[in-house]
This record gives sequence, C-alpha cells and structure tokens, in this order.
Amino acid sequence: MIKARGLARTFTGGHGTVEAVAGVDLSVAAGEIVGFLGPNGAGKTTTLRMLTTLLAPTAGTATVAGCDLRADPAGVRRRIGYVAQGGGTDPSVPAAEELDLQARLYGVTDRGARIAALCARLDIDGLGPRPSGALSGGQRRRLDIALGLVHRPPLLFLDEPTTGLDPQSRGNLWDHIRSMRDRDGTTVFLTTHYLDEADALCDRLLIIDRGRIVAEGTPADLRRRVAGDVVTLELADASGSDGARKALSEHPAVREATVTGGTVRLTVEDGEKSLMGLIRALDGAGVELASLSLARPTLDDVFLTVTGRSLRDAA
Repeated sequence: MIKARGLARTFTGGHGTVEAVAGVDLSVAAGEIVGFLGPNGAGKTTTLRMLTTLLAPTAGTATVAGCDLRADPAGVRRRIGYVAQGGGTDPSVPAAEELDLQARLYGVTDRGARIAALCARLDIDGLGPRPSGALSGGQRRRLDIALGLVHRPPLLFLDEPTTGLDPQSRGNLWDHIRSMRDRDGTTVFLTTHYLDEADALCDRLLIIDRGRIVAEGTPADLRRRVAGDVVTLELADASGSDGARKALSEHPAVREATVTGGTVRLTVEDGEKSLMGLIRALDGAGVELASLSLARPTLDDVFLTVTGRSLRDAA
C-alpha cells in the first residue's frame, strides 16, 4: 500500500540547508495499522506531508495506494484519506454539510447512504444539524475521520488522532480505527506520541530519528530487541543467593544475572516461556522461592535504546 525508497527532503533558507528527511525507506502492506513514532524535529511530519502529496520530495521515489507519488499526485489524493492533527472542519458549519461537501468534492454518487452509514458506524448519527464547534472533542475527532473516509479510500493517514481526548474517548476511537481495518480492510498509517496507543493499536511500528528510520517491527518484537524481559526472584533464604545465581546463570535463556541480598534479578529471552525452566533450575539446586515477578521492556525503553532519548521527554 505504501512503498518508499530513499525519500528525502531538504529545506534551504537564511540558516543554510537543513536535511529534514535523509532518505527514508519504508513499506506498509494492505490491511495494516502502522504507527510512525519520532520526537519533534525527527522528520515525522515532513515524511507524512510528502506521502500525502502536501510537500514535494527532494529525492527518492514512492508508490502510495498504487499511484506514483511524483508522477501522479492527483491519483494519490483520490485514493487516500488524510486527517490532520488539527482537523479540517469549520466550527460554524453543521456536520452534515461538511460531510456532504466532502462527498460531492470526491464525486461520491451514493453520498446520502454513505454518510448515514459512516455516521452510524462512528457514533455521530443524529449530530448532523449541529455545527462542529458545538461537538465534544471525541465527536469532532470522529467527524474528522468520517470526512477522511467518505470517499472509501483504501489508505487512511491519521496525524495524532487522539491528542487532547479523554481516556474514554481515546479508547472509543481506537475501537473505530480497528473496525476500519477489520471490517473494510482499510490500511491505516498514523503518527502518535502516546506509547500506550502505539502498543495497543498498531500491528507494526516505524521509529524515525534525525530523518532516518532507525527501528521497525511489531511492538513485541521491538521490546524484545532492547534487552529481554526482567525476572525478579525473592528468595525465601538469602543464604541461597549464590547457589541460585550459579544455577540460573547456566540456563540458556538467561542473558544476565545479578544478586542483591536475597533478590536475584535476571535478564532473559521470552520471559513467559522461560519461567517454568527457571523455577525447575532453582528447585534442582535446592533453592526455595518467596516470590517471582516478570516485567517487559516498554516502548519508551525501545525508543531510548535506539535514539538515546525518551519518547515521553521528546514529546
């Protein structure tokens, strides 16, 4: 659905030449929900603007929704939906008029039925007579998404779709985004600074830093790349700590083992699958456990590892 190779953009001004995007290679398959993460200034917005034809690339090639980005930008625009971070509605115009205008601009022949179906699916039916300025934040965001979907695009770009929404509205919007993929096969490419959103919603993540893609994969794959899972063992008797460390250090899943008093901290591969083997190793060494806990790396740990910065701080 998206294939970009060497996509780049430089800006020239009074402060010289700035390379905002330095040759991005990325692929998005049909039916995926892909998250695009990066700190401010990393090239995330510039890449998004290029892929949506709002900014011409300086170099590189891309095919978006089956159309060549450089040779057929109009074809790209016909086949994508784009929901900007700030939305695109006039606060004084009724929601129904906004939707009808968008449908007419795209030549939707069954626009009445299409608008009614979208409003029902996105829980904004009955709000047509109300101006968008009178809607709640969650309602306005769902209206923005309806505007992006009214012409049935196979690919939808969402820029920070849930910024400023309360937790309930965010969760509701996540359900609607998943529904687009599951029911209609819509491919979704979204930017977000919310790590829980990226983790819960996205099939795959792309991390951009300093104009280049520095990591990609499923949320689980990226977390495993950091340093493995952390298993913390509290021993019933601290005197058994040396025996525990020796027994566990020989286990093939253990990357690192440290002991502090009666606490043994392990870095392991695939912690859930390794737990029973670790317990058996301790039992074989005659070491009794008081408690055990498993913790996985977070996406912020991933971001810190590959960029040297916390995404939370960068946001």
